[in-house]
Amino acid sequence: MTVDKSLRARKGIVRARNVLTRAEQIEKLKEQDRWTDETSPIGLPKVRVYKVVVKKKKKKKGEEEGAETAVKGAKSAAPKGKK
Repeated sequence: MTVDKSLRARKGIVRARNVLTRAEQIEKLKEQDRWTDETSPIGLPKVRVYKVVVKKKKKKKGEEEGAETAVKGAKSAAPKGKK
């Protein structure tokens, strides 16, 4: 049975993966200075995969109040049309 076109992933995996390929593991080990050219690629040490979490920025109180008053002013100034 084939997969419908609408159900196929177009761009591949978007979320963070928890398993790295051997080449990716070696790159990480080189960045951490834990890899030498004499080291065997078989039986690599574990490499931790960090998940990137983006936090939302908090607005300051002055900005929130200014935005709320601007929205209220825009609603009251908007002309009321017929339905």
